[in-house]
Amino acid sequence: MRILMIIDGLPGGGAEKVVLTLAEGMLAKHHQVTLLSLRDVCDYPLPAGLTYEVVADHCRHPFRKLTEISRRARQLDKAIARHQSQGTFDLVCSHLHKTDRIVSRSRALSRQNTWFCLHGVFSASYLGHRTGLSRWLKQQKIKNVYQHRNVVGVSEYVLADLQQAFGITLQRGEAIPNPFDIDAIEQLAQQPCPLAGQEYLVHVGRFHETKRHDRLIEAWAQSGISAPLVLLGKGSPAATQKLKALADKLGVGDRLILQGFVENPYPWIRHARLLVVSSDSEGFGNVLVEALICGTAIVSTRCPGGPEEIMTGSLARGLAPLSVEGLAKTLQDIYSAPPEIHREMFEKYRLSVLCDRWLALNALPAGQ
Repeated sequence: MRILMIIDGLPGGGAEKVVLTLAEGMLAKHHQVTLLSLRDVCDYPLPAGLTYEVVADHCRHPFRKLTEISRRARQLDKAIARHQSQGTFDLVCSHLHKTDRIVSRSRALSRQNTWFCLHGVFSASYLGHRTGLSRWLKQQKIKNVYQHRNVVGVSEYVLADLQQAFGITLQRGEAIPNPFDIDAIEQLAQQPCPLAGQEYLVHVGRFHETKRHDRLIEAWAQSGISAPLVLLGKGSPAATQKLKALADKLGVGDRLILQGFVENPYPWIRHARLLVVSSDSEGFGNVLVEALICGTAIVSTRCPGGPEEIMTGSLARGLAPLSVEGLAKTLQDIYSAPPEIHREMFEKYRLSVLCDRWLALNALPAGQ
């Protein structure tokens, strides 16, 4: 099968990592995979055998923003035409909203086998801060991209949110969770960790307001847990300083470890007492599954998105209300009595299994 993936660049984000993991899994199944990136940025190693091309935009016209989407769609179509001279693509996967806006204008791709993959909760990302006319206009813009199209959501919630919040009727819709190379993660987790043998909590994620590091630090301080809190992730100097100041104000600054971005976070996750997600929304929640693979207990806010779909059965104890007080109480509970982690909690996210679900998309009849 010939597969085309399109994405708006490959900086160090979760969705970008998922795309490369999927590509690697499909290549392992002996399919041909082409990845077109709309920006010349790549912070991850590319899988061996991947056909990779940057379709960059070099327009410097003063009014370039006004024509960006249509112009970039034409640039994309030229690149697709070159690759399709060797045979048409059987499956096309567009990732991230800006990419979807451009792909929706493509004339070189068939609507039948083109799928848009949603990695986040759109109502939270695009409507949460809007009211009145601004909100209505954004709803219409998003509706124009996805109405009567094929869409994959990384969770059932993401898929339902798109349809309900924007009044969209899909041609076809599938919820496929993010895939994980379980064996590779388990191997990487065996590498040394500076805090091995010590008790600590860990949060993995960039310093962005939706991740709610402020809620996490306040809840950790309120919980009375004396173990350090390690933050793995990048942020602006201003965001970093703001978190330091908050921790100092709450009297826990001496126990807050701002470790920054770590290329291999898995040893840090494996040796932690528990991993925490404190977000306002999470399309899926990759780090929750990664923690389970590492054998580490998890706590997450009961936020819109994937956490509730991941944290079922005995793991549901770790779901906290969207409040400082609720998160603090849940941290206390799971820290003092973490649930046992079993393989069946994460085996369903194995890369080879979920690759098969992606590959089956081109065989789905309309209306499924």
